[in-house]
Amino acid sequence: MILSRAIARRGMGLRPTSALNPKSFASAKGRGVSFGRASLSTQLKGTTRMSTGIQLGRAYSTEAEDGEMDPTKQERMVEEADVVIVGGGPSGLSAAIRIKQNALKQNKDIRVVVLEKGPEIGAHILSGAVIEPGPLEELFPNWEELGAPLLQPALEDHMKFLTKNYAIPIPHPPTMSNHGNYIVSLSDVVKWLGERAEELEVEIFAGFAGSEVIYGDKGQVVGVATNDVGLDKNFKPKPSFERGIEIHGKVTLFAEGCHGSLSKQVINKYSLRDKDAFQAYGLGLKEVWEIDPAKHKAGTVVHTVGFPFSSDLYAGSFIYHMKDNLLSLGVVVGLDYQNPYISPYQEFQKFKTHPYINNLLEGGRVLAYGARSLVEGGLQSLPKLVFPGGALLGDSAGTLNVPKIKGTHCAMKTGILAADSITDTLFKKESTSDEPLVLDNYQEAFNNSSIYKELYEVRNIRPSFHSPLGIWGGMMYSGLDTMFLKGKVPFTLKHKTSDHGSTKPASMFEPIEYPKPNNTTTFDILTSVSRTGTNHAENQPVHLRVADINTNPERNYVEFAGLEARFCPAGVYEYVDSDTKPGTKQFVVNSQNCIHCKTCDIKDPAQNITWTVPEGGGGPSYSGT
Repeated sequence: MILSRAIARRGMGLRPTSALNPKSFASAKGRGVSFGRASLSTQLKGTTRMSTGIQLGRAYSTEAEDGEMDPTKQERMVEEADVVIVGGGPSGLSAAIRIKQNALKQNKDIRVVVLEKGPEIGAHILSGAVIEPGPLEELFPNWEELGAPLLQPALEDHMKFLTKNYAIPIPHPPTMSNHGNYIVSLSDVVKWLGERAEELEVEIFAGFAGSEVIYGDKGQVVGVATNDVGLDKNFKPKPSFERGIEIHGKVTLFAEGCHGSLSKQVINKYSLRDKDAFQAYGLGLKEVWEIDPAKHKAGTVVHTVGFPFSSDLYAGSFIYHMKDNLLSLGVVVGLDYQNPYISPYQEFQKFKTHPYINNLLEGGRVLAYGARSLVEGGLQSLPKLVFPGGALLGDSAGTLNVPKIKGTHCAMKTGILAADSITDTLFKKESTSDEPLVLDNYQEAFNNSSIYKELYEVRNIRPSFHSPLGIWGGMMYSGLDTMFLKGKVPFTLKHKTSDHGSTKPASMFEPIEYPKPNNTTTFDILTSVSRTGTNHAENQPVHLRVADINTNPERNYVEFAGLEARFCPAGVYEYVDSDTKPGTKQFVVNSQNCIHCKTCDIKDPAQNITWTVPEGGGGPSYSGT
């Protein structure tokens, strides 16, 4: 199978690729291609670097000689595809798989390229997770025969209210019933989906981060660009410099997950969300433990409310008994909290001091840690899903079902709906025009889908927790709505403000004293970060862009008590004594610790922190999470 394709440099016509080493691609015959940047760097330095027909740039010396063009200003190479998908998670891979399946049925050839910023598929995936298998069955009715890693059925559901010392059983809402669902490692499920996508000849580019949306002359999306790599911290090219590439397509799908950096841009550019339709977010923090077999009960699903969370904090926990004596436990903290002294990480550690939780963990060992933001806004916070040349999928739009605490099935279903819309449009299109598609049929399909119906039924539950009664009012309304009303009320509650706008000055609160770690069941933040496998290349530009890093202490440290050091679950931000101004603080960004949760981009009160993609392949390396 010849994998090379012609590459166009903008304005210079087609430029064919050089011959490829057949040994490099012998194993790719009859299947898709998945590779990372490291494998591409084995090509000769200083020559065009090729893989599957994509010219990735050249190696340059750090200092350009007089008269030479700055390599960072050279035009990017352009690669053409039919469909470009940004993000190799559940929604993106479901879309890629479905497109290829539809193409096979029609004996058509559709080129699908998936860009994944992680070093491999699944490396940046973190979730609880208990998933509904419906969309997976749509893609692969024989998923069990194919070996999908849905290995532990959910067998029991429990809901508990935690006081300081007791765990009191309470009824669980019908929406939280998990009969027929599976407790999984979502990172493992996504890896499996990636393998199925490759078999269908989807081209997966792991370690390539989409950093820029490319627009056409009419304002339509025509593709994305990957970031330049090999820049030093001052944005100067190092000897390893490679110019990013542009990948153009007839349609570009943004499947980046919660608060995607490019998704955020297109939502703003095309005004896809009403100004008063605020999105709401939570931060999920999770550990995977191997526990005493005598305490393990495979298939048991437990959720808790109460301790250690205050009554004005939207938060809860999950405890999932996986297979092989593994336990997945964590907390989700709503990022609309007002008190800047709250630390979601420390709330998680304090949660584990409860006798009920501590007893489960004693004698066990922690295997993994991670954290990721998640969308909680619900139906009323969804943006329009389509725009000229592209569409939003899954959590890039915000399709998580908050009362169910599930979003994987919704994300996968959006991928399937978008894929069907794309192939229907392409197969019916008589014109050979290369103009980007407008997927209005995807928006219509979503509005008539099972996802829309379930999100509509629960639309008022999350915003009901904004009532003066706090968590108690929300719980009462939630019970009434889920058991009796089923969302059939003549009104839709809205989120009153953004999460960053919810934060109040520290002067309104007392500092919170959290317990010190015991290093057995509770841990300091850097010990936990070491369990994420996170890694970023040294001497690269800081990907956490602070607009006013020098004046930041005058605002966030003084007014909000330096909340960045508390809302970040990875120890990225800290305030230290200033070397130049005695008696003041200096804001320090330890970007190498970043686990890509996006909390800083969401919660910073002045919105002066922008999360951007680091060099492709950087970040956490999750497995079994």
